[in-house]
Amino acid sequence: MSLVRLLARPMLATVFITGGLDALRHPGKRAEKARPLVQSVAGVTGLPNDAELMVRANGATAAIAGLMLATGKMPRVAGGLLAASLVPTTYAGHPFWTEGDPDVRRQEQIQFQKNVGLLGAVLLASVDTAGKPGLVWRTRAAAREASRTAKLEAKALRKEAKRTRPLVQLVKRPVKLTLP
Repeated sequence: MSLVRLLARPMLATVFITGGLDALRHPGKRAEKARPLVQSVAGVTGLPNDAELMVRANGATAAIAGLMLATGKMPRVAGGLLAASLVPTTYAGHPFWTEGDPDVRRQEQIQFQKNVGLLGAVLLASVDTAGKPGLVWRTRAAAREASRTAKLEAKALRKEAKRTRPLVQLVKRPVKLTLP
């Protein structure tokens, strides 16, 4: 693992670990902000219509995925989970477009943009293969190798068939045996 990944992953993960643990312990204000989103999503998705539970679940997801990213355990999965938990957090937590007070609006807009930046970072983490080929590349490489092997085998079979053709024709000729 490169030094950049070794340092960057835990640095990125800290905000998710601390924020997730805080949401687990103190969901109150977050639950109030999330209530409209939870109510609108609950009917469509079948998720519970309990804002506090959803805030805690989101917090647990962020904390666990943050720990996974920080320790390098399945960092691509962790990045995906963090991205998935960050979208509703950003939308419900920082709706700057609803604020009337310009100062509050500006602060919410800054926090919203900060979260969008974090979303970009975790999306990059979710596709980072750490210099190793990803699953798509490995699948395509295996398909290319299988195709190449099949073509070589077909060519070898045609060559062998061509080489043995005179023997096959010899066997097909009727043989006359004369007995004394």
